[in-house]
Amino acid sequence: MTRLWFKAKRFGWGWTPASVAGWIVLAIYVALIVAGAVVFAIQLRTGANPRRAGLLLALWIAVLAGALIAICYAKGEKPRWRWGR
Repeated sequence: MTRLWFKAKRFGWGWTPASVAGWIVLAIYVALIVAGAVVFAIQLRTGANPRRAGLLLALWIAVLAGALIAICYAKGEKPRWRWGR
């Protein structure tokens, strides 16, 4: 059996990192979110359209969140609602 990168949360639905690889994936996710926010701020300072810049940031975050969920689903326990037992 391969080692899981993410284990299911004890309560609720979702995952938590269970290995170094899981923590690295989560750190890269956070770094890419921060990078997107920096690019957003730079766009606003240079006079870009705020609506377009905000839409691009929202799209960036949605793509990253989808990628993180896909990785968690592929490398973690199968998700289901848990009540803590």
